[in-house]
Amino acid sequence: MGESEGSILNSPTMEKIGDSVYASIFKGHGLYGIMGAVVVAVLVPLVLSVILVGKKKVKQRAVPVQISGEAGLAMRNARSSKLVDVPWEGATTMAALFEQSCKKHSRERFLGTRKLIIRDFVTASDGRKFEKLHLGEYQWETYGQVFDRACNFASGLVKLGHDVDTRVAIFSETRAEWLIAFQGCFRQNISVVTIYASLGEDALIHSLNETQVSTLICDSKQLKKLAAVCSSLKTIKNVIYFEDDDTGSDLNSSKNMSTWTVTPFSEVLKLGKGSAVHPNLPIKKDIAVVMYTSGSTGLPKGVMITHGNLVATAAAVMTVIPKLGSNDVYLAYLPLAHVFELAAESVMLAAGCAIGYGSALTLTDTSNKIMKGTKGDASALEPTLMAAVPAILDRVRDGVSKKVEEKGGFVKKLFSIGYKRRLAAIEGSWLGAWGLERLLWDVVVFKKIRSVLGGKIRFMLCGGAPLSGDTQRFINICMGAPIGQGYGLTETCAGAAFTEWDDPSVGRVGPPLPCCNIKLVSWEEGGYTTSDKPNPRGEVVVGGFSVTAGYFNNEAKTNEVYKVDEKGMRWFYTGDIGQFHPDGCLEIIDRKKDIVKLQHGEYVSLGKVEAALMTSNYVDNIMVYADPFHNYCVALVVPIHQVLEKWAKEGGIKYTDFPDLCDKAEAVKEVQQSLLKVAKPAKLEKFEIPAKIKLVPDAWTPESGLVTAALKLKREQLKAKFKDELRNMYA
Repeated sequence: MGESEGSILNSPTMEKIGDSVYASIFKGHGLYGIMGAVVVAVLVPLVLSVILVGKKKVKQRAVPVQISGEAGLAMRNARSSKLVDVPWEGATTMAALFEQSCKKHSRERFLGTRKLIIRDFVTASDGRKFEKLHLGEYQWETYGQVFDRACNFASGLVKLGHDVDTRVAIFSETRAEWLIAFQGCFRQNISVVTIYASLGEDALIHSLNETQVSTLICDSKQLKKLAAVCSSLKTIKNVIYFEDDDTGSDLNSSKNMSTWTVTPFSEVLKLGKGSAVHPNLPIKKDIAVVMYTSGSTGLPKGVMITHGNLVATAAAVMTVIPKLGSNDVYLAYLPLAHVFELAAESVMLAAGCAIGYGSALTLTDTSNKIMKGTKGDASALEPTLMAAVPAILDRVRDGVSKKVEEKGGFVKKLFSIGYKRRLAAIEGSWLGAWGLERLLWDVVVFKKIRSVLGGKIRFMLCGGAPLSGDTQRFINICMGAPIGQGYGLTETCAGAAFTEWDDPSVGRVGPPLPCCNIKLVSWEEGGYTTSDKPNPRGEVVVGGFSVTAGYFNNEAKTNEVYKVDEKGMRWFYTGDIGQFHPDGCLEIIDRKKDIVKLQHGEYVSLGKVEAALMTSNYVDNIMVYADPFHNYCVALVVPIHQVLEKWAKEGGIKYTDFPDLCDKAEAVKEVQQSLLKVAKPAKLEKFEIPAKIKLVPDAWTPESGLVTAALKLKREQLKAKFKDELRNMYA
């Protein structure tokens, strides 16, 4: 199918996660045994809670800090009195961090990859072909072996003829070779341009030409895409490709690249191994990465990330995850071209963790590309740490909830009791966290759910977009592990705020990371000020070691959103609106660009409304649109196929295919009623609730260009594609 890791939202992939959870969850437990366990599990902590529960003391997680420059309320992490910039003395660059960590952990497992055993294709009833894979166990390279390969790659690059004064681009899905090539470039102080594997042709051409890349590193699947645009790429001289089992078929494309030197990755390693080149190492302020954001508007912008930015974020996050070290195993499957995954893997490198590579389409035993009877990546790896974007966690929650609903009866009641008991334990109203009750609920209900992700997850990182409080709590309970919700941008090298492991609250992004300060600046026009009660509010501005150097070849835009105060601290104006809680934790509540003023003067926060309406059982994705010349808003809704089709079947609605069903007035009315139901508890105003909606049958994916690789809406592209539908809703 050739789908990229950006295709995380493909419905069949993520909905099947829930399918494996309850298929066997209640097997092996006698009914009376379960009921007896439940009675003991509930009564013992209940009695203890009456005796022992006291008032919880609020932990202060951030404290005010005096700042210079523009007025605002600033906070820093309460853990340290000064900002953290390195994980340990001497690790001031990614090259130094990599070398020192590899030497320290030389014999420990580092990078793991699954071997392809069988590739097959199955044909669906509608004639479409789907790729199925039988994958083996993980095969590992040690830190010492990876360091040697990175050094060989660096030497091979030079021997191949790469000019060390020019940039290298990596245009590939996430894999071990990506990280090896990345670190190899730093051995010669070569800046790396990172490009999403799902990026469209125009954006690809723009990114490579703007940065004048001379060597392009890609996986073999990207050769066809490069062949199609090679005449438009002005500076490319070398192409290095990662070999796969079926690389031969993709190599035919390279015939169109006659002016380029096309070399397999393994040959570059051999070239370097046979003729070592002395390293040319970077310094802290050198540009490590030019990272092209997929951008919600126009062509992508290249953010210049220094070595100092990368190591500062890694150092800060290491202080947040408890007991991080060589016993941990991290499952890597998100795009490395996205700052969230790159920062996460940099943390794992610094801590000496093992990193096992997978993909969104092979993640679980029931994922789209996994052959029946084959383990998914999570089952094979049994990770202790994992990163996810909210869209994935929403899918997990929906899948589990759907299975519980389908089982009904005693199963549904038992899950409900277990869930409520664990919720009460986390929120501190009962002593459900006590070992006996926790153990019993794990055995009876939650153990099978956790097995979907390998059964050993102890901490999850979530970022890339806001995570709803309901989903955060659901995953927290079902997986039995804290979720650290992070907040950051490419412009802050992913480092801004991060939820601490012992914080049971939801909906917040935690205190500032120890590498930066965060201040709120009043935005009078939008009605957000630092004097607001009960919590101060304003635009979120990040300052410190994680704030990047600006946009490549775009000084005007850089000067617009980056400022340096009189003490030399660099600040980035995010455009997000946040509020500080009394304990110093930050909550993101709005975004300046998403606010539209209606005809009668009311402000509509599109992102806030969308987040609320996404909780409808019918909604797969939604874009709210507000025309300032009208007094109401409208919405484009991508419905969840199975849910809407089930409703239609039960209601006797006749239709020919899913697009036909989406056009039915009855279906539109049903979905709109569901939006009204979720809008009420979310306390949306009448003018915030879409007065009209249009059901869109096709999912929005990064490949379609309608969402970013981080799965955020591309509003301008959506408005352009559906301009007629939006116009008709206002007619």
